[in-house]
Amino acid sequence: MRDVAALAGVSIKTVSRVVNGEPRVSADTVNRVQAAADQLQFFPDAAAASLARGSRETRTVALLIASVGNPFSSAIFQGVEEVASKRQVAVFAASTEGDTSTEEGLIRAFLSRRVDGFIITPTPENHASIAQLIGANLPSVYVDREPIGVKADVVTANNRVAARVATKHLLRYGHRRIALLADEQQISTATDRGFGYEDALTQAGVAIDPALEVYGIATVKDAEQAMERLLGLASPPTAVFASRNMAAIGAIRVLQRHGLSHRVALIGFDDIDTSDLVDPPMSVMRQDPVAIGKLAAECLFARISGDDSPPKRYEVPAVLVVRGSGEIPPQDARLGQING
Repeated sequence: MRDVAALAGVSIKTVSRVVNGEPRVSADTVNRVQAAADQLQFFPDAAAASLARGSRETRTVALLIASVGNPFSSAIFQGVEEVASKRQVAVFAASTEGDTSTEEGLIRAFLSRRVDGFIITPTPENHASIAQLIGANLPSVYVDREPIGVKADVVTANNRVAARVATKHLLRYGHRRIALLADEQQISTATDRGFGYEDALTQAGVAIDPALEVYGIATVKDAEQAMERLLGLASPPTAVFASRNMAAIGAIRVLQRHGLSHRVALIGFDDIDTSDLVDPPMSVMRQDPVAIGKLAAECLFARISGDDSPPKRYEVPAVLVVRGSGEIPPQDARLGQING
């Protein structure tokens, strides 16, 4: 800091004020100090600065997402980073891949780096031990799904309502044999979407057929295998509600393989980049993962700043996007299989 001060022609105290973003420093002085710091490749030590101020804040937060390869998770990261960057806070991000031991290891690693808080897409296991590891004094916000065994702030889509809307849309086109492809049943988003699907069937007076409900869809391959089994039923579905993006991709592949893309209706959950490029273009319940990430970050920073109100649940609405695949009237899927 002495070198920066000497090069900029200011006092060390002025350099300190600029580094810490304090007011009452002229724009010209800020520019001179920053130029000197850049020339000397001076980067302030955030941890040391926080200790000097008597604060534990390091201006870093940790984001644990399910998988960086999933576009939905990447969009959540984008939303969190947009909010954090405005506060000059760095985001450490990592993927758990849904594995509890990986999740615990990452949390320990981030705790050792003294992050100021966590945003977590929780694994399907009980999260009480993870919450205990993080501690009561370090804020954490859960995103996309609710944690098991923990009361905390949660930011999700309006999953049950959205699933009800999707299923009602298929019912409106005359479908009564509607299949559900869903994530692991212990994940709250999967169960909420399953409840919404069943809500719509019950309200329409359509009997719930367990043979049409498939949970445990973790990969595209899982979805392909499930879709093949569904098409092999004596009375196969005339429509499919794929309640996650991986399930929708797998369903599309199988329908295309059997020449059924224009015979079996399909609505996905989550929009993917190629939704409008497949034939027919895929109708979806579009979530807003960037908005979910932003809201989670705002919630976390409020907690870091001292908000000690009871835990809250926030829901970001998903909207139906009509493109064609969800508007196909009921037809006999077996004809397509024979011809395919």
